[in-house]
Amino acid sequence: MIRPVELFLALRFVRSRETGVFVSFITWVSLLGVGLGVAALIVILSVMNGFESELRERLLSLTAHATLMRADGAAIDGAALADAARRGEGVRAAAPFVSAQALAVHGADMAPAMIRGVDPAREGAVTSISGALTVGRLADLAAGENRVLVGRALAFRLHLVPGDTVTVMVPSTTGDGELEPRIRAFTVAGLFEVGLEDHDGALLLAALPDVAALAGVEGATGVRLSYDDPYRAPSASRALARRLDPTLVVRDWTEENATYFHAVRVEKTMMTLILLLVVGVAAFNIVAMLVMVVRAKRTGIAILRTLGLEPGGIVAVFLLQGLVIGWGGTLAGALAGLAIATHVEQIVPWLERHLGFQIFDADVFYVTRIPSIVETGDVLAIVATALVLTLAATVYPARRAAATEPADVLRYE
Repeated sequence: MIRPVELFLALRFVRSRETGVFVSFITWVSLLGVGLGVAALIVILSVMNGFESELRERLLSLTAHATLMRADGAAIDGAALADAARRGEGVRAAAPFVSAQALAVHGADMAPAMIRGVDPAREGAVTSISGALTVGRLADLAAGENRVLVGRALAFRLHLVPGDTVTVMVPSTTGDGELEPRIRAFTVAGLFEVGLEDHDGALLLAALPDVAALAGVEGATGVRLSYDDPYRAPSASRALARRLDPTLVVRDWTEENATYFHAVRVEKTMMTLILLLVVGVAAFNIVAMLVMVVRAKRTGIAILRTLGLEPGGIVAVFLLQGLVIGWGGTLAGALAGLAIATHVEQIVPWLERHLGFQIFDADVFYVTRIPSIVETGDVLAIVATALVLTLAATVYPARRAAATEPADVLRYE
């Protein structure tokens, strides 16, 4: 039990100048180190949360939350299945589609691509391609007109501009197994840019009947679903498939983009471990500082023992002294980290203007700003970890102080 006397002595030891300038310097370094580590962790994880959110939004701008299709890729009644799926719980929109691996050719230039056939009337509700990401429109993809929207990076690679003609070849085989590609010429109706190479550098969008005819199928091969809450897609889409047709195969956005999010999680984990080393080093400084305080205060500790202060009281004094430093640094670091993390989008442009450089050059990077999302769980975990580390750092010096024998210390005083 901590009594007022232990707290008074701990605060007195923190303010004491008798232990020397060096000990005071280490005290301030320890406090600063803990604060710096906590602030850096909060800012870095908030920025990484922002980038993860930005990545997710860009991925979902053209990727459905879930897709329903047959395991063998056979054609289905896409319109009927989309109408039935649209009535599912939490489903915001549903649209039939057909896709095929292809080779896009323009003059002497060629590049591998994925051509996706969509229903323009429905697709706009599933993706954001009809918004500001495109200089063409889904409404331009009328069936039978062989018009196509091209990713901007793919158009750059093939030297395409709206109005050009691009030849699309889809591999197929004859009845006796010979390769016989299907070929169709499309007119470029417009370009789109999402900010991800997987979409901008490899995707073509055309009317569903045109792509179905090119791929040699009799209509849609699947249905793309969009949910009010993307995080419900994995469980809700499987329940929906079991209700509509148990033979349907479900793929959700977390599976299709698992590599991206796994990489982000690994990077966040490694950055957390690395920055925790800063807090760890500061905790070691607290150990060193308290050990030196114990040595300098041996006489005072012995006098307190002779006055009746129990060993547990001595432990409490030095635990509290270490906690005042460690937890004070943690609190200061948390406040500074939150202040920076919540104003990153204002701080970074100010630094760029005054330092004369741009962190993310628009000519190189898709993302030109630094987003930041502060998550309460991350902040609480960082603060709790720092508090535990600083508490652990005080245990050894406090026990060592409690082991001081008054008779041995005062014998030669």
